[in-house]
Amino acid sequence: MSNKKDFDKTRRMGEMPVGRLILTMSWPAMLSMLIQAMYNVVDSYFVAKLGEEALAAITYVTPIQFLIIAFGVGTGVGINSLIARRLGAESFDEANLAASHGYRLSIFNWLLFVIIGLFMARPIMEFMSNTPYVVDAGTNYMRIVTIGSVFILIQVSTEKILQATGNMIAPMVCSLSGAVINIVFDPILIFGLGPFPELGVTGAAVATVLSQLISFVMGQALLFGGKHSVKVSLFKFKWNARIVKDIYVVGAPAILMQSIASILLFGMNFILGGLSEIAVAVNGVYGRVQSFIFMPVFGLNQGVLPIMGYNYGARDRGRLMESYKKGMMFALVIMGIGLLIFQLFAYEIMSLFNSQGSAAMFDIGVPAMRIISLCFLPAAYGIMTSSIFQATGHGFISMWGALIRQLFGILPMAFIFAKLWGLPVVWLAYPAAELIGTIYYIISMRYMWLNEFKYIGQEKRNS
Repeated sequence: MSNKKDFDKTRRMGEMPVGRLILTMSWPAMLSMLIQAMYNVVDSYFVAKLGEEALAAITYVTPIQFLIIAFGVGTGVGINSLIARRLGAESFDEANLAASHGYRLSIFNWLLFVIIGLFMARPIMEFMSNTPYVVDAGTNYMRIVTIGSVFILIQVSTEKILQATGNMIAPMVCSLSGAVINIVFDPILIFGLGPFPELGVTGAAVATVLSQLISFVMGQALLFGGKHSVKVSLFKFKWNARIVKDIYVVGAPAILMQSIASILLFGMNFILGGLSEIAVAVNGVYGRVQSFIFMPVFGLNQGVLPIMGYNYGARDRGRLMESYKKGMMFALVIMGIGLLIFQLFAYEIMSLFNSQGSAAMFDIGVPAMRIISLCFLPAAYGIMTSSIFQATGHGFISMWGALIRQLFGILPMAFIFAKLWGLPVVWLAYPAAELIGTIYYIISMRYMWLNEFKYIGQEKRNS
């Protein structure tokens, strides 16, 4: 089937009412992200039963897992944005090249993490902790998830290719299947249920890679066995430096933005580890539980991004801006609900991960949850404003927003607060930095409107 015939399915991004289109495009990704958040929480829930040191061990590894996701999602965002823009302009050959190059790039990304897993896992853990159990458990966990990351890296690119064509259901099914496998095998491999050996923290890593393998297999079957608006060629194309550049004009800033989350958590773990290893565990709990709020917004972003990219490519300013505004409204509602949950049920949230009834976990964790969640509403604005910059090929503006919020915001303030006032005040760095980021995005959005967005579509009227 030709690209042009399949393109009729994609055309809805330029024709369907925007509010309904956003919900249609977003709900599969939002559900998929919720499932992803669920198995991250389940992972921590079962590991927490092994004790606070076990929970701290996987929290120290989390920055590396974030880095894997950064390269996968960042490259995928570049692929998604380029494909959507080329489809909007009806440049089908260019869309095919974008998909084919992007698929291969995910394999090159994997080689980086093989090196980290083989040679850097133990030095990283020894730098972060001097507790022997934490170092050993964290090293094993890191080696398994990095060397096995080939599945998640290729699968993320696969999902972004499908999403760029308007197909949001298939990626959801892949993620859902993998998540179910992870949830089922976590307790089996951690505690050694039935015929399976008791692997402890290592079992959590094995369950994670196994779930990613299942998603990978399903994703490849859907990508190469189905009919889509784009076609991926593994061998029958030559490398094109311009295509790679076009992918990473958006993808590189997205990688850096996602990597900032890894650097942020690494830095926060280092700062908190100097105060209390229990605080590291609390930070790990927050990071996983807040994903229940942030992941649906990221799923919403996945649905809105190709819509904005398509209409930008089609030079339809009205639909571009309507997508941005309605996406923002949905994001604020989700984050508002999350804020209420964290304010009202902080104690109950910490209880799920405090099986040993540690008073210190409650004393540190409950105030932390309530303080950090103050960043939710400004974060909604930042995420959706960042997405319009990515969709229109201005990824570096998004990157600078992330840098300002996190590297130039949270980490320096957390370090200063820790030195001056200690642990209770450290958590205020999160909402304070998010406020700074909001100011940046307001200024950037006004600049882009005055210098580009308001003129979109005038080319057609003037021709």
